[in-house]
Amino acid sequence: MTLQKEITLSKNHVDILIRHAKQNEPNESCAILFGKNDDRQFLTSDVFLTENAEPSPVNFTISNDELIKAYEESEKRNLEVVAIFHSHPNSAAYPSSTDRQYMEVNPVPWVIYSNANNEFRAYILESTIIPVNVTIL
Repeated sequence: MTLQKEITLSKNHVDILIRHAKQNEPNESCAILFGKNDDRQFLTSDVFLTENAEPSPVNFTISNDELIKAYEESEKRNLEVVAIFHSHPNSAAYPSSTDRQYMEVNPVPWVIYSNANNEFRAYILESTIIPVNVTIL
């Protein structure tokens, strides 16, 4: 039996991510979440907001420069990249086919916020899409 995975966000993180998603409407927003990971629980301690390098309502890209900056910042602060965040302005918080493709090369939870449904969901790819519990403290 596989243990259910969980990602924890503070109320402040949630507020920051929702504000970022709303400010980027009608396009997708994106961010990188820093924290600690014990393979079952992903504890978020900070949000690194990024710009969608290809402004689109159905796609997002984090530039290589921002990715490098994010990884340098996480290393400097002795934190791990625990999740990739992005919003779906007009659809449910479920990975698109493009998301699934990129989840293969980014094996951390993907937290998706649906602007349309005002909800957070998270998933990880382990041969199939597996839901990750989102806990808001």
